[in-house]
Amino acid sequence: MSTTQHSLQPLFVAITSQVEPLASQAVNGEITPTALRHAMTEMDFTTAYDLIRAITRRLVEEERVEEAIQEIKDFDALVERRGEEDGRLLDFHAALMQILTSLYRHLGQTDDALHTAAAALTLLSQNPKRKDEPFLSTLAPLLYDIALLHYDHGEYKQAERELEKAVKLFERLARTHPERYGAAHLLAMNATTQVYRSRVKQVNTLAHYQVASNTYLEMLNQGVEKAANSLVESLTNEGDTLMKMGRQREAVQYYLRALKYLTRLEPEFTLRQLHLSISLGEALLSVKASREKGVHLLNTMLHKATKLGANDDHRRIVEILSNTKNGGLDILGFWHKIFPR
Repeated sequence: MSTTQHSLQPLFVAITSQVEPLASQAVNGEITPTALRHAMTEMDFTTAYDLIRAITRRLVEEERVEEAIQEIKDFDALVERRGEEDGRLLDFHAALMQILTSLYRHLGQTDDALHTAAAALTLLSQNPKRKDEPFLSTLAPLLYDIALLHYDHGEYKQAERELEKAVKLFERLARTHPERYGAAHLLAMNATTQVYRSRVKQVNTLAHYQVASNTYLEMLNQGVEKAANSLVESLTNEGDTLMKMGRQREAVQYYLRALKYLTRLEPEFTLRQLHLSISLGEALLSVKASREKGVHLLNTMLHKATKLGANDDHRRIVEILSNTKNGGLDILGFWHKIFPR
């Protein structure tokens, strides 16, 4: 799994715009760490957390990752010194460890990432029954990052447990703040298509969260749209892989799920929907129990391809239908029912 997948990626959790001016000052060296810490003490946790993430993301975008790590460490040292005086700074300490975990994963420094992840978990475990946003919004991305780290190490069962918990936590956060956490929930679900070993469990998980996903897609802010598009792409790729493996019945489930998300993203029928529908039709056609559905879908797509002027897709559909070995299914019979002479 790519090291570009981590909780600091731009799509993950939206950053409030009010922190951007201060983030610019920090990145440009126009404010000292001490002054920054004082400014943070006047903020609620979410705003302060956003500020640190905004600073870190900017440094990463400018390929100043090592500098970002050192800045976080220096700032964390200030937080630790004030921790006994101000208990809420312990939350910042845990959040900083979580951000460091993402930075180390970005660099591919797994051992360092696991070390800072353990430090963050140790801090959070001091009060494990908390259900407030500062606690959950630190724990959820931390578990997401840890799951990816364990997946990279081949520790699949552990990675699956951690990701499953992260998905549930993001769902809880998104119930209250869908505009902030909806994209993160979708991206965490997207990761299940790679981390979960069982494809049945993958599809069942995505089906379970379909209602929540529809809520985010109704808002369709930029982050949600991009996250949902990533999920569509992953589901389509899984379906394509299963088709190559001759596991068409399973491929049908992935194509169906991808198409449900895609039709919410693109209410008007598009070439992308056409391509995915053709793949679904081919998969349906390959499964005895769903061959008739496959024929009807592909014939419908012939009309769509004509309307869109998609000549290559039209030829692909005709080829799929003509090459089908259907064990007695009368393809031409269906054809003439749909297109009477």
